Amino acid sequence: MLSKRDSKNIENGDSMEKNGREKPPHTVRLISRSPWILHFNTGACNGCDIEVLAALTPLYDPERFGVKLAPNPRHADIIIVTGALTKKAAERLKRLYEQTPNPKYVIAVGTCAISGHAFRHSYSVIGGADKVVPVDVYVPGCPPRPDAIIEAIVKLLKRERIEAERLESEVEI
Repeated sequence: MLSKRDSKNIENGDSMEKNGREKPPHTVRLISRSPWILHFNTGACNGCDIEVLAALTPLYDPERFGVKLAPNPRHADIIIVTGALTKKAAERLKRLYEQTPNPKYVIAVGTCAISGHAFRHSYSVIGGADKVVPVDVYVPGCPPRPDAIIEAIVKLLKRERIEAERLESEVEI
C-alpha cells in the first residue's frame, strides 16, 4: 500500500517532507492521533466515492482511530482522491493540495485514481493523481472495499507514528 518511494525513505531514515521541509515531530504525532480527511472526487463513476463514504460510517467506525471528515482543505491532514484525473480537476486538486497545511498526505483510492484505468486514453484525462500531487498510499481496486480504505489510513498513521517517535528520539539525543 505504501509507495516504493516512501518505503525507501522510511528505510533510509529520511525525515524530509516531499516539499523539502522537515516535519516537526510534535505535529506528526498529533496528526497520527487524530487525522482529518478531505475527500476529493476528480470525476469518477462514484463507485469509489460510495466506498469511501461507506468507510466513514458507524459500521466501520473510523473514529476509533481518530479519523474525521474535514469541512475544507485548511482543516484537512489527509486528502483522499478518487476518480481519473481530468485536466480541470487537476487544477483544483493542485489548489486543494496547496491549501492543505503541512504535513499533508494523499491517498489515491481506486484504479482510476492510481492510473486513470479505463479512461486513461481519453482526451481530457491526465492519468492518476500522482501526475499532479505526490501520493503517499495507493488503494487498488475497482472499487476498493471500505475495509481496505481504512487499512490504508491506519498503515499511513502507523508509519507516521513510527517516524514521529524516531524524530523525537533524534531530538532528545
